[in-house]
Amino acid sequence: MKRIAVLTSGGDAPGMNSAIRAVVRKALYEGIEVYGINYGYAGLVAGDFKKLTRQDVGDIIQKGGTSLYSARYPQFATEEGQLKGIEELKKFGIEGLVAIGGDGTYRGAHALTQHGYPCVCIPGTIDNDIAGTDYTVGFDTAINTVLDSLDKIRDTATSHVRTFVIEVMGRDAGDIALWTGIASGAEQIIIPEVDFDITKIAEKIRQGREHGKKHTIIVLAEGVMGGNEFAEKLDAIDNFHVRVTVLGHVQRGGSPSARDRVLASRFGAAAVDLLKEDKGGLALGIKNEAIVSNPIEDVLDKLETTSNLALYQLNQEISF
Repeated sequence: MKRIAVLTSGGDAPGMNSAIRAVVRKALYEGIEVYGINYGYAGLVAGDFKKLTRQDVGDIIQKGGTSLYSARYPQFATEEGQLKGIEELKKFGIEGLVAIGGDGTYRGAHALTQHGYPCVCIPGTIDNDIAGTDYTVGFDTAINTVLDSLDKIRDTATSHVRTFVIEVMGRDAGDIALWTGIASGAEQIIIPEVDFDITKIAEKIRQGREHGKKHTIIVLAEGVMGGNEFAEKLDAIDNFHVRVTVLGHVQRGGSPSARDRVLASRFGAAAVDLLKEDKGGLALGIKNEAIVSNPIEDVLDKLETTSNLALYQLNQEISF
């Protein structure tokens, strides 16, 4: 291949810029031209392309967000939208595409591959909800951001006899809640993958207080329910002096961690290597610290549950 493109799509994640930088620098090293597509698949259809140089990706490795911007574009799920995108790829002479994002990004790339355009996907999402990889770009940074907030909440929790419910992101996956709950010493972790009994949670809070525990921290994944709704259910059982913190989009921002920068750089270089060999329809991942690739359709078929439920059991055993 002589000319490829790169885009980011869906929710932004720390480390996306590191991946973009690696794609551009590696491609230029291999003698391949690179175009950046602004605003994901919306920009693809609109023809919002820009040729990228080494200088264009200088000083972005440490920045959060995505320098190529992102946008939701549901129209790309239609064949009409896909064919419009292909017209623009042909117009610019693009022979292969690197798509960075989550499952929606993967679905768009899979559609392009079926139309004959080789695509390689890089998992970029804080939710860590992509099959075929142990970790996604952005997850490590996000959990450290959450952990910093949880540590601060624990400081005030120790000063009051209260129950703190912290709602974290993750959509339908509980990985952010699992990792930050264990790392912060939370008494309860509530995730979509495991059913919970509110009466049993209330009883554990009572037992903790009987043993001298003055406060309780509960980490709640947003895919279960909102923090305020959960607090209302607890208050309906007893007055636990519940306080709710919704961390929200602060979890997506910030400078990527060293791990996310390195992971994104490895993914970006590997994506170029695959396209250079005319290989497409693949999704990259990391398994046991080795970079691997799987057919995109195989990854999409296994998105349901990727959380490490052993971590949930661990917290049940050591939290009280």
